[in-house]
Amino acid sequence: MSMRRTAKRRKAAAAIVIAAGLAFGAVGCGSDNGSPGDAKRPKPKADSRSTPSTTPAADSTKVIAVLRGKKGMVLTLNSAVRDAGGFVTVQGVLKNTSSESFSESSAWRGDETEMQQHGNHLGGATLIDAKERKRYYVLRDTEGRPLATTGIRIIKPAETLPVFMQFPSPPTSTTDVEFQLPTFPSADIEITG
Repeated sequence: MSMRRTAKRRKAAAAIVIAAGLAFGAVGCGSDNGSPGDAKRPKPKADSRSTPSTTPAADSTKVIAVLRGKKGMVLTLNSAVRDAGGFVTVQGVLKNTSSESFSESSAWRGDETEMQQHGNHLGGATLIDAKERKRYYVLRDTEGRPLATTGIRIIKPAETLPVFMQFPSPPTSTTDVEFQLPTFPSADIEITG
């Protein structure tokens, strides 16, 4: 009988250890200590349709490109910085220079079906590395949301909106890339960092 009790106790102890390990793992997965890119990605809001999510501050004193889109929309790019974690973060400011509100931002999310379900965002942006013949798309989190400015709705006349997009980093030997966003002309930009 004592061997049966010992075996049962060992199984119970093993079950407790496994359960504790799974609980610890679940808590670790839910923490805010994700990948280096997660620290720069704004946290989603309960209703991302109402206001754009907060973006990291761009250095507005430096201009690396100005793209003039349709209906008076102007995208001024302030930086394209290579992060230590293997990412490139492009930051800038969108401005409505027309006298009418702009509500056609859905084109900026691109044509991919998965990107359509996350509201209006800048997930359709790409970087083209002509030297390596590669195209880099905006990164996504584990739920498929773009690591870019989200929650864009109506942009009123003269309104400005700080924006960002995060991409996988091209090789460190690549410093010049072509930036593309639907409805805007492309622009050559330099990656720093």
